[in-house]
Amino acid sequence: MNFATFPFDPELTPGARNAIRTCLRVDPSERVTIITDVASQEIAAALVREIEEVGAPYAAFRLEDYEQRPSPNMPAPILADMELSTVSIFAAVAQQNELHSRMQMTDVVNRRKMRHAHMVNIEKRIMMQGMRADFLKVDELTAKIRAIGAGARYIHAKTAHGTDITARMNPDYKWIKTSGIISTLKWGNLPGGETFTTPGEVNGVFVIDGVVGDYLCAKYGDLRDNPLTIEIKGNRLVSAESKNRELRDEFWEYTHRDENSDRVGEFAIGTNLALDDVIGNILQDEKIPGVHIAFGNPYGVHTGADWYSSTHIDVVGRQFDIWADERQIMHAGKFSADLMPAAA
Repeated sequence: MNFATFPFDPELTPGARNAIRTCLRVDPSERVTIITDVASQEIAAALVREIEEVGAPYAAFRLEDYEQRPSPNMPAPILADMELSTVSIFAAVAQQNELHSRMQMTDVVNRRKMRHAHMVNIEKRIMMQGMRADFLKVDELTAKIRAIGAGARYIHAKTAHGTDITARMNPDYKWIKTSGIISTLKWGNLPGGETFTTPGEVNGVFVIDGVVGDYLCAKYGDLRDNPLTIEIKGNRLVSAESKNRELRDEFWEYTHRDENSDRVGEFAIGTNLALDDVIGNILQDEKIPGVHIAFGNPYGVHTGADWYSSTHIDVVGRQFDIWADERQIMHAGKFSADLMPAAA
């Protein structure tokens, strides 16, 4: 398929330009690998246009041209092409049982220290919302929150809807900044806007009235009217309840696939200032200012956690109050004024 001639909505251009020029900072001397699918090919075409305007060489792949989906493995020609590039982009919709495929891809990214934009479940709304953020300001805020988190003994988060969790930090684990400004130190989701670590231990109740991650997000969407309430003890998921029994059971099955699937592997604070509410897509919704956590893989290659899981699923709530030790840094989903970047 020739992405260079594929038509796309010009409203995608500002977000695509942000991705290629601001977030990835693609240089004409660099080679780029783009991985997409049928559902996301219009967005891929907008990204290709920006790469061509920069003048960088590239190769673009559509997953359905190589494998029947869902596929547990990333096609070999794509992995081989990544070995020739310094920048990669994954802009495609997640399907059930494809996490291993994406892990094969990020293994190459991590080993070769590529600048990688992870745009799982990207859609036009996100290109016209979260991808239009001022990522330099998001980066400034994220650096501040990262520093606060790295110095905290514990972080306490509450919502008016019933969330009340306390995360004790592990000083041996690093806080990672994924603000949208992508470096070789850590590949990042786009749109960016979060800082995260592997917690020492999380305890409490988390009301998931935002979204759950991976393919469950597309299936169940915004959970405002039908939340999933979970309890965590000693960093392990111990209960899950919802009026939507199918959601409850599918989430429970997902978080019990291996010995660490029910273990909190990620504690994160979203920092994308262009966002103020859930849209039902985890790629953007986990960047809303507030707390989200994930069960499973702790991304130990980055945080320093010494355990592993083959699964990883994020959960997102709404409108948090957050304290780092005794300092309140967020009230009802808004960061404290002293943390906010200066107006332009």
